[in-house]
Amino acid sequence: MVCLDVDGTIVNHDGYMTDAVKEAGRAVVEGGHTVVVSTGRSLPATLPVIETLGITQGYAVCSNGGVTLRIDTALEDGYEILDQQVFDPAPALKALQEKLPTARYAIETSAGHFLATERFEDLTFGLVPKPVSVKKMKKAEAVRLVVNSTDATAREFARAVTNIGLHGVTYSVGWSAWLDIAAEGVTKGSSLERLRGKLGAPRSATLACGDGRNDIEMLQWAHRGVAMGQAVQEVKDAADEVTGSVDEDGLVSVLRSILEGPAQFSEPERGQPGQTAHTRSSQPAR
Repeated sequence: MVCLDVDGTIVNHDGYMTDAVKEAGRAVVEGGHTVVVSTGRSLPATLPVIETLGITQGYAVCSNGGVTLRIDTALEDGYEILDQQVFDPAPALKALQEKLPTARYAIETSAGHFLATERFEDLTFGLVPKPVSVKKMKKAEAVRLVVNSTDATAREFARAVTNIGLHGVTYSVGWSAWLDIAAEGVTKGSSLERLRGKLGAPRSATLACGDGRNDIEMLQWAHRGVAMGQAVQEVKDAADEVTGSVDEDGLVSVLRSILEGPAQFSEPERGQPGQTAHTRSSQPAR
């Protein structure tokens, strides 16, 4: 199982995938490995990445673990939803609105729609949200709740979110003043573990690569966890290795190492210094 984050890993933060990443990704797919696109993006925003990588049969974990897909181009839609992890967004919305009254909010519903306050659109949504009141948003069945502040720095925002003390949900703060919320206990890592069990894949043959705080559980879960070079230190600390940044096509050397053979999946030794895709990192979200 080769589990790959999208933004900041497969594509840069402008959404661009280089030819080198595309070629290496397709080589891994054609080599018979199970490539699982594992992203905070919604389903519609994930499908173009899957297509570009040439995945005609495989899996994807979207919405930070909220939705798991089986990819099969023989199906009418090209995929089927295997699992959805839903939650009631009302308690979190109430707590957040009290402390962050000027923030923007969006919900990805279990029906695959987006509801949002104001004109809140983003690349990770994959579609134009329907503008609604927060009152109506509280009544939705959610797989993902997104919060964004335009009047706070990332550090101020993270501090505010921590002080709110959200309960009954799982959340991660992104690079900017951005918050992704999922059902309690749901992360990329938890959904990948359920998928691994379904596929009967050995833990020793799992690899994950990512760059965001929402990738931490995934990197810790994988037998071989690789952090991108531009990741913050706490993400690097969760990984076994650190590769180059997304602007350096850091994912390419990781994918090429997979093609070199199973030796790359030897027992990891977390906690030893390193900076490249073949060396362990110095320590043990879009």
